Amino acid sequence: QVQLAESGGGLVQAGGSLRLSCAASGSTSSSFAMAWFRRAPGKEREIVAHIAWSGDDIYYIDSVKGRFTISRDNAKNTVYLQMNSLKPEDTAVYFCAGRRGPGIATKAGPYAYWGQGTQVTVSS
Repeated sequence: QVQLAESGGGLVQAGGSLRLSCAASGSTSSSFAMAWFRRAPGKEREIVAHIAWSGDDIYYIDSVKGRFTISRDNAKNTVYLQMNSLKPEDTAVYFCAGRRGPGIATKAGPYAYWGQGTQVTVSS
């Protein structure tokens, strides 16, 4: 069993930055691809970024390209999402998710492990 725990959310003004962290614990010996999803009020959950165990297969949704950076430190079992130039439309609950398998998965279905989420609120 794997547990994921997000941290780093909060309230920030537009144009500001936040760094989210996702720490994995439990049976982490297997390699996982990781992703960040978000769910904004009244909207469906969407993928924000993806990264493979190797650090390859990096993917970003178009709306965050050039502003967000996903990275990971496998020695610390932690994945990060650096969010810069934040906009009010980035306001959402952000979730990290993990799955086994190759390639890039942009839908929630393939992800077996999920954190509880962390709230990000961007004020205008």
